[in-house]
Amino acid sequence: MKLIILLLIPFLFGSCRMDKMIMEPKGDNEFTIIRYDRLQSEYVRLNSLPALQKMNTQYSRQTQILIEKILEIGQVSDDDINQKLLAFYSDTILLHIMEDVESKFGNLDSLDEELEKGFKKLKKEVPAIKIPQIYTQVSALNNSVVINDTLVGISLDKYLGQDYPLYTRYYYEYQTRSMRPDRIAPDCFVFYLGSYYPVPPTSRRTLLEIMIHFGKINYVAQQLLNYSSSEAIMGYSAEERVWCKENKKKVWEYLVSSKQLYATDPMVIRRYTRTYPYIDFFGENSPAQIGTWMGLEIVSSYMKHNKKVTLQQLLDMTDYNLLLDESDFKP
Repeated sequence: MKLIILLLIPFLFGSCRMDKMIMEPKGDNEFTIIRYDRLQSEYVRLNSLPALQKMNTQYSRQTQILIEKILEIGQVSDDDINQKLLAFYSDTILLHIMEDVESKFGNLDSLDEELEKGFKKLKKEVPAIKIPQIYTQVSALNNSVVINDTLVGISLDKYLGQDYPLYTRYYYEYQTRSMRPDRIAPDCFVFYLGSYYPVPPTSRRTLLEIMIHFGKINYVAQQLLNYSSSEAIMGYSAEERVWCKENKKKVWEYLVSSKQLYATDPMVIRRYTRTYPYIDFFGENSPAQIGTWMGLEIVSSYMKHNKKVTLQQLLDMTDYNLLLDESDFKP
């Protein structure tokens, strides 16, 4: 059983084998989001035996992942593991977070509808891909998205809003910008697609290749979720979107002239593809993950000039230097 634990920001996606399709019926809908977080809350706040039994039977895989991989408080087979789990979440701060999650996310119908539409489109474009079972949890601020085979776990406590007071105790301001409810669906698709389509094993893992790879994944997510622009799917603010439009040429020319495009240093790659406060050369107003955004712009140009290429063909494409050549990219 493979587990991919993903933080707020994407890095080098690992592979994840999908064995079977799991769907949760919901009337006329194909699937619904499982509110595992409510079972957690019921067990902790009420010491509810029925909630615990459901966690250990109907949602045993989710519980095992939570206990063994996320919280790392023991094994599900341990005699005292239920007491350990109860004690862990009985912390005053975590009880407060659980209450705030219930208050903030009392209804997930709009998210459920957004994910359902997106996955229907994905299934149409890529018939072989499996539709995951999606559940919500409270991970004690450990992880944003967890992928395990056909499971996608969304940690609602990592999406309470960038101004959520408790975040100021554990995160920098630039890290909380993407900890918003509207980032759940994009994160879900970007990370799930990334588990199916990891960085190609033949890649030299240059900055250019990583940029375009992440750009490809984000481009597909953009199409599935009907986001209007590269900046929108990246979650940039209005000010950041203006900055991107005004500085696109400057960013590209710097990457070319500094020869960083072909850098393989992980530190350089992280600086452009992870959530750093800003890159000194571009100034304090430059958005995070500027390399991923630039890769997305290259892929967008490629698809604009190669209209017969399907999303399936784009996802399967691994020659990123060829993609750049055929993109007619002119920032």
